[in-house]
Amino acid sequence: MTARFSYDVLEQEALMSRQDRYGTVTSPAPVLKITLNMNKILTAHHLKKAVFIALWFVFLTFPLMVIKVNPYEETVVWRWQNMLYVALVSFVLYLFSQAVLGWKATQKKKKKVRITPERAKRDWQHTLLREPKLFVPLLGLLLVTFSAFPFFLSTYQINIMITALMYVVLGLGLNIVVGVAGLLDLGYVAFYAVGAYSYALLNLHFGIGFWTALPVGGLLAACFGILLGFPVLRLRGDYLAIVTLGFGEIIRLVLENWTDFSHGPSGIAGVPRPGFFGMDMSLDQSINYLYYLMIALVIFTVFMINRLQNSRIGRAWFALREDEIACQAMGIDKTKTKLTAFALGAFWAGMVGVIFAAKTTFVNPSSFTFLESAIILCIVVLGGMGSIIGVIIAALVLMLLPEYLRAFADYRMLVFGATLVVMMVFRPKGLISTVRRTYKRENA
Repeated sequence: MTARFSYDVLEQEALMSRQDRYGTVTSPAPVLKITLNMNKILTAHHLKKAVFIALWFVFLTFPLMVIKVNPYEETVVWRWQNMLYVALVSFVLYLFSQAVLGWKATQKKKKKVRITPERAKRDWQHTLLREPKLFVPLLGLLLVTFSAFPFFLSTYQINIMITALMYVVLGLGLNIVVGVAGLLDLGYVAFYAVGAYSYALLNLHFGIGFWTALPVGGLLAACFGILLGFPVLRLRGDYLAIVTLGFGEIIRLVLENWTDFSHGPSGIAGVPRPGFFGMDMSLDQSINYLYYLMIALVIFTVFMINRLQNSRIGRAWFALREDEIACQAMGIDKTKTKLTAFALGAFWAGMVGVIFAAKTTFVNPSSFTFLESAIILCIVVLGGMGSIIGVIIAALVLMLLPEYLRAFADYRMLVFGATLVVMMVFRPKGLISTVRRTYKRENA
């Protein structure tokens, strides 16, 4: 067996090199070396690192997994067997991840093929989005499925679905700012708060209803987005993130401390739910009605954002994200482009804020903390920067997963965090990458 592979690799590579019909030079010799090295993916170094990672996870999860305090009996239960479970799971998962990543690396080296127009990348998501005969029936099936949920699920489950759909719209709104325009916004929850308090205060002082407050809340949030955009026009990266984070905290602190204006930490109660031509609805009926409103808003948001991304301003956003200096050198108005991104992203957050106030019938500053901005940003990053379908899937997963992991009791957030880590290891660019429309210039 040893003599079979003991030949000069360079000589064999030169002899076996050939060209395919696309003009790509292929050589089986590197493929042979990759195949022979497959058994070296998991080495002694990986085993040592796996042991270290297992010990590290045991240390991190020790207070949660091992110590259990019973405050009523004033006793402490030591669950030492959980240390073994955490160590084994961490050890196996690390080795498994390294094996998968090593296998992916070898597969990429095997497929060294030059990309040509005839041989463009055609994965399942690109094919699905470019073929109307595929995605239109699928979209109709999803719409029918989601529309039938109120007939089969309880009121509690419908409430969870409404929350998930709200975060879908929030994720799509932040996707304009972060995913498409490349502007890192950590204070996005401020626009969410503006929309919620717009409806609550307008209804409290002027008796304005839901349908009037819905566009007003979006427009007020868009105005605040423009106010945020002007001071940060020259900022990028970490500096932009710090300023937007400060903006979000300023809005929250104003709402919490300006008692005469916002009723302070006590909040505003009795915010009415949306009506339907003055009809009186029970609690279950109003929840189902709000659920269908959220489905309609999600469809409207997807349609509008898809059109925006493929428009002239959308191309300018993508150019701004890729290289701001080159974007300005090509004659794109950087100021207008950034302000438009902030305003449109904030508009959707304001509309969802109005719906949030109508859903809970109560608003207070504790609902708009930095954690909300972090969750929405996680949705955008995990779904895929600039990807509409990816953001929708990520929002549904991140919102529904913690609720359906309640069976794990104390461990559900640990499982939730582990799921996020696994997703970022195996899909660092998000669940679904961006599918951008291409343009070709035909010669006359």
